[in-house]
Amino acid sequence: MVRKTKKVPMRMCLVCRDMKPKKDLIRLVLSEEKSVLMDLTGKKNGRGAYICKNRECLDKSKKLHIIERNFPGLKYEELYKNLYDYIEEV
Repeated sequence: MVRKTKKVPMRMCLVCRDMKPKKDLIRLVLSEEKSVLMDLTGKKNGRGAYICKNRECLDKSKKLHIIERNFPGLKYEELYKNLYDYIEEV
């Protein structure tokens, strides 16, 4: 009997545009309350986007306002603080 290997879901980082396994990225989701949240489970409802778990991508995103362009009209100070804290933990 031949076992099939599971297909690894790939996603693209908003910043560096590299395709990486979904588990190696942080999912950002636009919630019903019109705020952007980190979705570490990958199961929250809403429009999602992904960013690498490294400081370089996060710094570039903040400098070039990449998250703001993908989720316009929202406040991002708390999101960036949470992202930086999470990356420091990982």
